[in-house]
Amino acid sequence: MRRPFAYLGAALAAGIVFGLGLALSRMTDPQKIKDFLDFAAIPTGGWDPSLAFVMGGGVLVAFVGLRLHRLFRRPLAADAFQHGGRTELDVPLVAGAAIFGVGWGLAGFCPGPAIAALSLIPDQVWLFVAAMVAGSWIAGEVMERGGSGAVPVGLRTADAAAE
Repeated sequence: MRRPFAYLGAALAAGIVFGLGLALSRMTDPQKIKDFLDFAAIPTGGWDPSLAFVMGGGVLVAFVGLRLHRLFRRPLAADAFQHGGRTELDVPLVAGAAIFGVGWGLAGFCPGPAIAALSLIPDQVWLFVAAMVAGSWIAGEVMERGGSGAVPVGLRTADAAAE
């Protein structure tokens, strides 16, 4: 499937802005994440609350972005808006969130900052990214063969929705 140039340009621009934001806020530094998650350090002043402000900024941007579809008939760089079909909590969603949170706390990386960190500290993050890619592939295979019919949100496309 060929993507229009505007789609690819918008994706590239968004990725660059996201990566720069991660680097400027030092979210690519695993120790910064661990300092945020170390609530026991609050009494000694060692806790770093700055990640909460980064998350708050992300929530604000997402809130505005998710409401922009009301102003536009269609997106600027795609054929149609894509909306998630899930409306309820289920076991795979909660289990996936728990696995994500535990992995984030142990490694100090989540997918976006890990990929951005490949350009900054590749010797410290390549194993994490390789494991992340392998885990994503295995999860996709399990979901596909398990017959759950669930398709990861990142894999939903206009073509898949039309089938």
